[in-house]
Amino acid sequence: MLEQQIEQDLKAALLDGDRAKADTLRGLKSALLYVKVEKGKRDSGLSNDEEIAVLAKESKKRAESAELYQKGGSAERAESELSEKAIIDKYLPKQLSEAELIPIVEQAVKELGVTDLSKIGQVIAVVKHNTAGSADGSLIAKVVKESLSK
Repeated sequence: MLEQQIEQDLKAALLDGDRAKADTLRGLKSALLYVKVEKGKRDSGLSNDEEIAVLAKESKKRAESAELYQKGGSAERAESELSEKAIIDKYLPKQLSEAELIPIVEQAVKELGVTDLSKIGQVIAVVKHNTAGSADGSLIAKVVKESLSK
């Protein structure tokens, strides 16, 4: 489970004196605990897919914050957010590229028999399920929309 790996890496970061990594990992532990409590799974723990979803959300938050900091002219803060994102991304599955995502989307469209944009949500849901956290939601939506607009 990812949570145990994060715990081990947090201990190692503390021993190494890597404060930035330790702070980021503490934040991840906190986010995971919050979701466990929210879902009533504090004792049983989250599934691997649920852990990946939490980490993906945290990674996306860092990317969005970095973008806002860059627009606001705070390059140092943007760099800090991006370095946290890099730490988080090490725990996530390799992200699919747009080219790798196209055949998965086309297969989902074919399986569902969808021919127009009215059922875009169904296709996105199937693709998200089939990629299990290895594709960004906004990229999935973009590729599905392009596929259905042909």
